[in-house]
Amino acid sequence: MKRLSIVLHTHMPYVEGFGTWPFGEEWLWEAIATSYLPLLDVLDAHPGRVTLSVTPVLADQLEAPGALERCLAFLREVRPASHALDAGVAPEAPLAYSAARYAAAADALERRGDLIAAFRPHVTWTSAATHAVLPLLATDAGVRLQVETGIAAHRERFGAWDGGFWLPECAHAPWLDALLEEAGVHVSCVDWTDVLGTGPPQRTPAGTLLVPLDREAIDRVWHVGGYPAHGDYRDSHRLTPRAHAVWANDGAPYDAERAVKRARQHAREFVEAVRDGAVVAFDTELFGHHWHEGVTFLEAVLELADVVPPDLSDPVPAPADPPPTSWGLERDLRTWSATELAWTQRRAELAALGAAPSPRALRELLALQSSDWAFQLTRGGAGDYPRERAGGHLDAFTAALAGPAPDALRNLAPQLASWAFVQP
Repeated sequence: MKRLSIVLHTHMPYVEGFGTWPFGEEWLWEAIATSYLPLLDVLDAHPGRVTLSVTPVLADQLEAPGALERCLAFLREVRPASHALDAGVAPEAPLAYSAARYAAAADALERRGDLIAAFRPHVTWTSAATHAVLPLLATDAGVRLQVETGIAAHRERFGAWDGGFWLPECAHAPWLDALLEEAGVHVSCVDWTDVLGTGPPQRTPAGTLLVPLDREAIDRVWHVGGYPAHGDYRDSHRLTPRAHAVWANDGAPYDAERAVKRARQHAREFVEAVRDGAVVAFDTELFGHHWHEGVTFLEAVLELADVVPPDLSDPVPAPADPPPTSWGLERDLRTWSATELAWTQRRAELAALGAAPSPRALRELLALQSSDWAFQLTRGGAGDYPRERAGGHLDAFTAALAGPAPDALRNLAPQLASWAFVQP
């Protein structure tokens, strides 16, 4: 049986309490319903095989007071009503299928209750506090704030930690390595496809192990022409007036049985095609949320392959001075550095460094540093939402530096009460 390692990175920006339709906390409710809940069933059936990270900022939201109750109300009240309003303007059978899936998600959420507890047996890696692109931060202190806050949050919620850390956006630069090792990070993933291709883990001079991802294998799924684009699968872009997906990519009314059959076929093709020992990584939300049949695909891969954590037993020396890399456009940092926002974030970080900021100000800085705002600005599709969010956090950060200010970040990084943001 072919050996394979799957790393899933689970992340949502802090949207809880920040807007509703069409952008805002419904993103989180949809991810819970369509990805996290069905994925947890698969992980429970195959414990210890997938390497899973949950970002601290996502966990902050999953345990925020009242959040899951509002998610359940969305699933029990809003989604049934929206399906009813689409009756007569969408194919009947796929619409009924969609409604049934939301009802099943509501049942699953009520059954599980505490999603942090549900994830706890499966989460082994952590990440930066709010998913900042670490190579674009201005100072060592800024990196420490993101990394150490994330590690502290993981220990508090999930217990033991063996040093696995997901670099947000897979973004790496050599100057980070000593800071990562200092914080206890012992292993992470890099997309060095254009640097040295795939291969064994690379040990940096600081001691951290960097695991190169197999981009060719990942692109069988992730590429614009990858498996999710097949005509049998549910079209996540063509939606009804109330944002339900009821058509297949080929334009026909969605047929779940046809799509499941295709997902299992693609899983067989995937396992046959990838090299033995390949390490592949994906955003967890791809499975179920963006690719409806993705959870079925993942479950089939787990049944067909020997899926194990990455093999770290025989590392080789890392390149002496690799360029900054990511899994974004052109495998560099341009996806997140191409807008003025990158400089705004750095200026705020430098302002904090010289101002003895309060935990309130630091929380706004962390929220401003999220990679998601720049990604959404670069890629489009979220309207003015990311610009408004970044601007709002900058204004709140500035106000908090000047003195006491109202706190809109209801549950972001609660561990910051004791943090000292000082120059090393």
